[in-house]
Amino acid sequence: MRPIARELPGSLIRVLANANLDKSDVIPLWFGESDLTTAPEIAEAARESLLMGETHYGPNLGLTELRAELARYQQRLFATSAGLDNVAVTSSGLNALLLVMSALVDPGDEVVVPVPTWPNLVAMPKVLSAALREVPIRLEGTKFTLPVEDILAACTEKTRVVLINSPQNPTGWRMPEADMARLVAELDRRGIWLLADEVYARIVPQDTRPTSFLAHFDESRRIVAINSFSKSWAMTGWRLGWITAPRELIQTLEKLIEFNTSCAPTFVQRGGLVALGPAGERFLAEQTRRLDAARTAALAVLARSPRITVPEPQGAFYLFPRIEAMADGVAMAQRAIERGVGVAPGEAFVHGGEGHLRLCYARDPAEVTTAMERLLDALDSE
Repeated sequence: MRPIARELPGSLIRVLANANLDKSDVIPLWFGESDLTTAPEIAEAARESLLMGETHYGPNLGLTELRAELARYQQRLFATSAGLDNVAVTSSGLNALLLVMSALVDPGDEVVVPVPTWPNLVAMPKVLSAALREVPIRLEGTKFTLPVEDILAACTEKTRVVLINSPQNPTGWRMPEADMARLVAELDRRGIWLLADEVYARIVPQDTRPTSFLAHFDESRRIVAINSFSKSWAMTGWRLGWITAPRELIQTLEKLIEFNTSCAPTFVQRGGLVALGPAGERFLAEQTRRLDAARTAALAVLARSPRITVPEPQGAFYLFPRIEAMADGVAMAQRAIERGVGVAPGEAFVHGGEGHLRLCYARDPAEVTTAMERLLDALDSE
């Protein structure tokens, strides 16, 4: 067994959650998913596909009609030049990330990753025997920031990939459009790949619009964007994602997909097609309204505690509050579970999360209010 695989730490989020999943009285805010179920129109499309017998292998890159619709979807939202030949459908966004890493990163190459971050993003380069260079996301007052200069300063002659998750898990930070343009131009000049994890691109407040590095896409540029149906359309269990990349890289990814999963299931892709249509947009609009209400409800309760500072979330569906004088986030998470709310400790997010908790507020606003009150009770019992 490879030592690097054997010694890879497990997800602290999973460890806490799995030990308490059977507790029906705990409001679960630990995982990054909505409590909503997939829209019935999407589920019906998959059911009809199954009944039609679409249970065989499909194209490695995904159904042509889904790839074409994904291209149109991105062109409509981000005014990108990426087309059908730039899209590959994958078995989840996580699968997409690992496929791209496998295509770009050799042992000893460096991958630059802002932290704190979702632990899976740093695990993948490690599995591929790449080296990590971490860039701290700064908390300035009540806002997370990440200057482009900090990212560029972390790059060396060995840097192969800069991995940017925006909107970001767990902080809710989102890169400004002007910074996106600057980063793309400088990385392109240095010959470094930009890998953009944009699975939360549509999870932004109602009064803002989604942004993407794909606005700067060009066949000659080293830009790859990863997205997923999981977060935007409450399809976490469907495991359906996609990659947008230069055609030459897509051709390589086609082979890697064959050697990995062969293809995403056809009936799952039929659901994805419906998600990109009117039914999916209606679902997204309603989810956005609900998330805004839940976030407002959570902030109103947390504001009661002088120990809590909540950085302003600019996207995704997390709060990442800083708790004054909290020495052990894992112990606090355990106390919160005892009070009936499941949260993720900041220590689960690599480095820089100490003193924080991550709260996923993608639930009914009334339930979120109850969960925040239970969290305050846990803090008072410390």
